Amino acid sequence: MIRTRLVVGSLLALGACGVLFGDSWLARSGFAWFPFLFAFLMLAGALGSRELVRLIPAVHRPSEGLVTCGVLLALLANWYPAIHQQFSLVPASVWALVAWILATVLIAAFLLEMRRYTGEPGVAVPRLALTLFAVAYLGLLACFFAQIRWLVPDADTSAIMLALVVFVPKGNDIGAFFTGTFLGRHKMTPVLSPKKTWEGFAGGMTTGAAVAVGFSFMGDVFRHGIPEAIAFGLVVGLAGVLGDLAESLIKRDGQMKDASKSIPGFGGVLDVIDSVLFAAPVAYLWFSWH
Repeated sequence: MIRTRLVVGSLLALGACGVLFGDSWLARSGFAWFPFLFAFLMLAGALGSRELVRLIPAVHRPSEGLVTCGVLLALLANWYPAIHQQFSLVPASVWALVAWILATVLIAAFLLEMRRYTGEPGVAVPRLALTLFAVAYLGLLACFFAQIRWLVPDADTSAIMLALVVFVPKGNDIGAFFTGTFLGRHKMTPVLSPKKTWEGFAGGMTTGAAVAVGFSFMGDVFRHGIPEAIAFGLVVGLAGVLGDLAESLIKRDGQMKDASKSIPGFGGVLDVIDSVLFAAPVAYLWFSWH
């Protein structure tokens, strides 16, 4: 299992670097649409929506088509400013568009539940709530990740920022995995995630901070240098841990070990992006205040 995780994890890391820095190369060539990021987010949104909906017990399971459509529209909204400049459309705030999409999904969910209502109590309202939850979890949180691409005009700097959002929590995961495997003694969350230990947590936080320090030498992303990089690594790393535990909560509640078996050694798409989903809003706020 460790060998599989190392091989697949290395391939995923190379793919992430290709997406981020491939888009930066295109931006320097005058093509600033970030198509690789767009393709990655749309693919992850579609696959993640499928996994998330199928983790929910059948009686309360929302419409997979509606959830997927809502998530993809929320992700697409991040590219609207570039689209309206290209085609002279009416300018609009990305966050206003996302709010409109969430409202539209909720209304559509109401209409769908009205159509399928059979009189059985305790079913319609949970499905309504879970529809909005799924779109917010995979669509709204991912928007913070996408928006970091546009926080600064320099594509190389924004690529480093996004790399930090990916590799700090993933470095935290790796550090926690190996530290917990060889040194773990004290259970951290015995019910929610039985394999997590406090020793692994400490090792993960240290690794995440080290990753942030390493990336700080690649560009001017931390105004206060190494101390800020360490603080960023600790804060964003902690957010990543909470994101991992949040997805564990969903899986445990659905009585599943993994979101799917699509990625050897890791499980499913949700098992790979869970920590990044929680890290993205924290990092977005950090860089916005920078």
